[in-house]
Amino acid sequence: MRFSRAWRSGSGAVVLGVTLALLAACDGSSSSSSEGAWQGGPSSSAGPSAAGSASPAVTGKPVHVRLLEGDGSTWGVGMPIIAYLSTKITDAHAFAAATTVTVNGEPAQGAWFFQNSAIYRGYPLEAHYRTEKYWPAHAKIHMDLAAKGQSAGEGLVYDNSLTLDMSTGAANISKIDGKTKRMIVTSDDKQVFDFPVSLGKASTPTFGGVKVVMEKDRVQRMTGAGYDLKVPWSVRITNSGEFVHAASWNGGNIGQRSTSHGCTNLTVADAQKFFNFAQVGDVTVFTGTGGPTMPSWDGYGDWNLPWSTWQAGGLFKTS
Repeated sequence: MRFSRAWRSGSGAVVLGVTLALLAACDGSSSSSSEGAWQGGPSSSAGPSAAGSASPAVTGKPVHVRLLEGDGSTWGVGMPIIAYLSTKITDAHAFAAATTVTVNGEPAQGAWFFQNSAIYRGYPLEAHYRTEKYWPAHAKIHMDLAAKGQSAGEGLVYDNSLTLDMSTGAANISKIDGKTKRMIVTSDDKQVFDFPVSLGKASTPTFGGVKVVMEKDRVQRMTGAGYDLKVPWSVRITNSGEFVHAASWNGGNIGQRSTSHGCTNLTVADAQKFFNFAQVGDVTVFTGTGGPTMPSWDGYGDWNLPWSTWQAGGLFKTS
C-alpha cells in the first residue's frame, strides 16, 4: 500500500524517462521495470575543486554525484534540485560548503536535505536542495557544486564536481479541497481551471499537504481487487502511487463525494486539460482530505517539512 516506500515507474511517462518499479497506491497494483537512463545524461566534471592548491589532497573511497536535472531543462516552481550519491557519506559539511546556487544571479539562500534512496541502483543516498519558499516563476537557476577532492567523511572523497543551469516555468499551483470537492488551478496567480474532484474514501484517504508533480503518463495501468484498468491522463504526485487522473467509471461521484483509492479523480475532459497543462515540478496543495500529511520522502514531499527542519540537513548536519 501507499504507506511503504515504493519505486516509481517511468514506463510510458512523457516527461520523466526514469524506469523504476511502480506501486500504484490508488489502485493497489505494482509492476516492475529495469533501471533507466539518468535525466540530463552523465554528470559533468565541470567546475573547479573547492580545495585550495596549498591544501593536502584528500584520499579515500570515491563518492560520485549525479543530478536528476539536466542543463537547459525547465521545471515547475516546486521542483527541488536532486543529487544522488554513489556511497553513503558520513559527513555533509564539505558538500554543503562546496555548493553555490543563484536565482537570476542572486544568492538562493537554500539548503540541502539528505535521505536514504532506493531510486537508482548503486546510489543509496539522495540530497534535495530547496529554498524556504518555492522558486520564483520564469527564473534562471545556476548551481556550482565544487565537490571534487573534498571529504565526504573519514576515508571518503568526492570524485567529481558539477554545474547545473535550469529554469522554472510559470508558477502553476493547484489547490484541492476535500471538503468542497473542487480543484482550483492557477498559473502566475491567475485562475485557469476549476474542476470537480473525487478523492480517497475514508478507508483509503488521500494524503494531505504539498505534493509536486513527478511525471505524466498518457496511459497508466492500474490494477486491484476486482479491476484491471488502463487509465488515461495520469499525473503522478507521489512515489507510492497517488495520481491526478481521469476516472470515467466514477463520474457520478466526482464533485459530490470521495470514493477513490486515494487518487484525485477528474472527468476525462478535465483530466486531459490538466495533463496538457501540468509540468513536472508544479505544486499541488491538498486540504480537507481526512488523511495524514504526505511523508517528505514519498516523492517530492519536501515542502511538508518546516524550514527549520529542512535546514538541519536530514541524515547529516550541513552547518
